[in-house]
Amino acid sequence: MAAGVACAAALAALTAVPAQAHGAEHRAPHWELKDSGTPDVRFRGLSAVSRTTAWVSGTQGTVLRTTDGGATWRNVSPPGAEELQFRDIEAFDARRAVVLAIGEGEASRVYRTEDGGATWTESFRNTDARAFYDCLTFLDRRHGLAMSDPVDGKFRILSTNDGGRSWKVLPNDGMPAALEGEAGFAASGQCLVSSGPKDVWLATGGAAHARVLHSADRGLTWTATDTPIPAGDPAKGVFALAFRDRTHGLAVGGDYRADQASPQAAAVTGDGGRTWQPAATPPPAYRSGVAWFPHSRTAALAVGPTGTDLTTDGGRTWRTVDTGSYDTVDCTPDLGCWAAGEKGRVARLES
Repeated sequence: MAAGVACAAALAALTAVPAQAHGAEHRAPHWELKDSGTPDVRFRGLSAVSRTTAWVSGTQGTVLRTTDGGATWRNVSPPGAEELQFRDIEAFDARRAVVLAIGEGEASRVYRTEDGGATWTESFRNTDARAFYDCLTFLDRRHGLAMSDPVDGKFRILSTNDGGRSWKVLPNDGMPAALEGEAGFAASGQCLVSSGPKDVWLATGGAAHARVLHSADRGLTWTATDTPIPAGDPAKGVFALAFRDRTHGLAVGGDYRADQASPQAAAVTGDGGRTWQPAATPPPAYRSGVAWFPHSRTAALAVGPTGTDLTTDGGRTWRTVDTGSYDTVDCTPDLGCWAAGEKGRVARLES
C-alpha cells in the first residue's frame, strides 16, 4: 500500500513539473511509447495483466501480446479475422484472454484463447441483425457479460459462467427501456465495467440524456441514472467508466467529433452510480478511456485523442499532463499503467 501511495504522489508531480522542464536526470512519470510494429492499426481494446504483460486489440482483426514490458510484441491475431474490429479484450493472465469483435449482425463475435493466442476458439457469433455488441467485462475468471445496443427497446446482455467458453442472452425483464436514440460507444472497451463479484455498470449516449445503468446481480436487473455529461446527439454521451470499488466511480466522455467542444466531459459518483456529480474542473476535451491508479483512493487517468488528464482528488478536478493520442487506458495492481490508440500507439507509464 505504501508503494501505491508513493506512486500516486509521483503522479501528482505531473501536475507540478512542466513537460518542457523534464530533463534526462529528472523526469516525472510519463507515457513511454512501445513499438508495436503495427502503424496502420488502431487499438481500442486493452487489457493490462501486469507491468510486463499486456494485450491490445484493434482494427484489421489484430491482437497483440507482450510479456516483456512492451519491448517486443507478438501478433496473436485469430486467423481469418482480418475484416473484424476487436474493440474490447479481457485477459486473465499471459495465456488466457477473451476478445470481442463489434458490428452489426455476425460481425459481433467473441473469441477465446488458452495458449497465449497460439490458437483461438470462436465462442459466440451474433445471429440477430438487430444486435450490435459494444463491450464486455469479467467479474471473475468465470463470470462475464457483454452488452449490445438496444434490441426491442432494451439493451441486450450476454452472459457467460465458464470463462467465455459459452454465452447466452439474458432475459430483458429487469432492463429498463432505452431512450430514443440511446446506445453504447465501442470506443475503448470501457462502456461496460464491473467491480467485485456482482456489480456491473453500463454507459450510454446518443439520447436526450447520457445515462449509467447499474446491476447488482450480474446483469439480471438494472437501474438507470442520468449523468451531467452532455448528450442529445449521436456523437455525445458517456464513453467510459471506471470503478475502484462498488461505490466510487468515474465517468468520462463528451463529443467525439474533433471540431466540437466537450464541456462537462467527466463526472464522479460516491454511491455506486445512484447519483453523479459533474467534475468541477473537467478534462478540456472528449475523453474515451479512464482508469483508477492502483492502490490509490484519489488518483486516476483519463485519455483521448488529444491527450491524457490526471486527477488526484477522486475525479473532482482534472489537469492535462500529456498531449499524445490514446483511446483506452488500464492499470494493474503491481503499479503498471498502459495506454493504446491510433497508429499502433501503445505506451506504458514510466517514472
